[in-house]
Amino acid sequence: MSLIFGMMDVLNLAHGVLFLAGAYTAWWIVGEAPSWPRFAAALAVAGAAGALAGVGLSLLVGRLARRSHLDQALLTLGLALIGADLLSIAFGDDVHSIKAPPGLDGSTAVLGKIYPVYRLVLIGLGAALAAVVHVVVERTSLGALVRATVADRHMVAAIGVDERKVKLVVFAVGAVLATTAGVLGMPVLGVGPGLDSTELILALVVVVIGGLGSVRGALFGALVIGEIWSLGRDVLADVAPFVQFGALALVLVLRPRGLFGAATGARS
Repeated sequence: MSLIFGMMDVLNLAHGVLFLAGAYTAWWIVGEAPSWPRFAAALAVAGAAGALAGVGLSLLVGRLARRSHLDQALLTLGLALIGADLLSIAFGDDVHSIKAPPGLDGSTAVLGKIYPVYRLVLIGLGAALAAVVHVVVERTSLGALVRATVADRHMVAAIGVDERKVKLVVFAVGAVLATTAGVLGMPVLGVGPGLDSTELILALVVVVIGGLGSVRGALFGALVIGEIWSLGRDVLADVAPFVQFGALALVLVLRPRGLFGAATGARS
C-alpha cells in the first residue's frame, strides 16, 4: 500500500482482496497438514498470482492516470468486491485456519515471557522487509527512478524511460507483497469473508499516519497502530475498533502530512 498509494499516487482499494487471495492460497495448498514444502509452494503460487494481478491492475489504472483519486477508488473498489465474491464462491463462507510450519508452531521464553515462535519470526521478517524496501527506494538507482517517475514523469520520458513500465513493476511488487503477506499472516489471522476489508482499513490507516511515500513512516505507523490496538483491546475492549481511528484523527489534526510525510513532492 505504501509503494502503490504513497509513491505512485494511485489509490488501490484492491489491496485487501490481494491479501485475502494470499490467505486462501495458503489454506488451499497447506491444508490441515502443514509442511515446509507446502508452505513454500503457497508462497510461490501467491507471489505469482500477485505479480499477475499487479500487472493487470497497473494496465487498468493506467487508463485513469490523469483522472482523480475518486475514479481510481471506484475502479479498484469494484474489482475488490468482485474478487472477494469470487473467492467466497470458490472457498465458501466458513472461517479457516492453518498451523504454523513445523519448528515454528511452538512457544519460547523471551525476557521471562512466553511468546509464539511464529509471531516472533514474523516480527523479524517485517523488520527485514522494511529495511530492504527502504534501502531499495532510498539508496538505489531503481528507487531514484521510481521517485523521479512520480515527481516528473515527463522528464523521465524525456530521458528515454517508459514511465508505464516503471509503474507496472511497482504495482507488481506491491501486489506480490500483499499476496505473500496473506500467506504469512494466515496462521495468525485465519481467513474468511471480511478479512479483506479489515486489512485494507488497517493498511490505509498505517500509510496515512506514517506519511504518504515514506517506507519508514509505514513501519512506524504499523508499530503505533499495533500498540494502540493491543492496548485498546485490553483496556477498552468495547471501543477498541474506534481507538485506531481516534489516533488517525489526532495525527491528521496535528500533522496532516503524516508523521514522516514530506512537505513537498519529495519522498522521505
